[in-house]
Amino acid sequence: MKTLNESWAASKRRFEARLAAVYADAKREPQLRLFEAMDYSLLAGGKRLRPFLVYEFCRACGGREEDADPAALAIEMVHTYSLIHDDLPAMDNDDYRRGRLTNHKVYGEAMAILAGDGLLTDAFRVLSASGLPEDRAAACVRILAENAGPWGMVGGQVLDMLSEERELTEEEVLAIQSRKTGCLIRAACQLGVVCGGGTDAQLQAAGRYADGVGLAFQIRDDVLDVTGDAAKLGKAVGMDADKNTFVRLYGLSRCEELIHSYTESAVEALSEFPEPETLAALASFLADRDR
Repeated sequence: MKTLNESWAASKRRFEARLAAVYADAKREPQLRLFEAMDYSLLAGGKRLRPFLVYEFCRACGGREEDADPAALAIEMVHTYSLIHDDLPAMDNDDYRRGRLTNHKVYGEAMAILAGDGLLTDAFRVLSASGLPEDRAAACVRILAENAGPWGMVGGQVLDMLSEERELTEEEVLAIQSRKTGCLIRAACQLGVVCGGGTDAQLQAAGRYADGVGLAFQIRDDVLDVTGDAAKLGKAVGMDADKNTFVRLYGLSRCEELIHSYTESAVEALSEFPEPETLAALASFLADRDR
């Protein structure tokens, strides 16, 4: 059996090849500059966590990798659009992402906005061409739309923006982070189940796993913003010092306890799957990561 690192690395190599092909035929288009801006961020590397979750949950339900390719591509396109927009001066105003200049620093603010818009919209073109049975394809579109839009990630971003002038309660911080970061992780897990033909019980279990992993992931991000190495992270640290983070709410020691508690909850949810070892190892790895 492959280790987590071996499985993730193999999945990432395969996925990167498919990702590079998405806009390979766009070189003759008159709006080439737009596709260049989209590819600049889309192909910038990163952990490719969300596609890996799609593939692993598809496999856990007995599905094939190729059945999950469109969903994996779509979730990464949506994630990349969110990063481009997050980095804009009107949002987080960041200069670096994944170790290089952010999109708007290279292509300008207007093109960066349009690159994000293009990736978000085109994700649904890619997803709808999945070749899955109609009921599964429709379920995939609904899952991604619900988790990426105003009920999910965008809603979390708005709550985060509106909270900048005051300190939040624990409930309010959880409401933000479960949407802002957690919803795309939930979408990835549940898309994998649908692509793999999983049961309703497995779909719900994937949601519980995602909720635990998503919160642990965000808390670790908040901790790394305080204790992390900018060279390893590929972005500046200390950017969230005045924001409503879990570190500001709980302190570093309590955050470490919560990371492991949420991770344990995530692993417990995997009892619905016959071979959950890779997903369990992934949850533990994300809890202890340093980048």
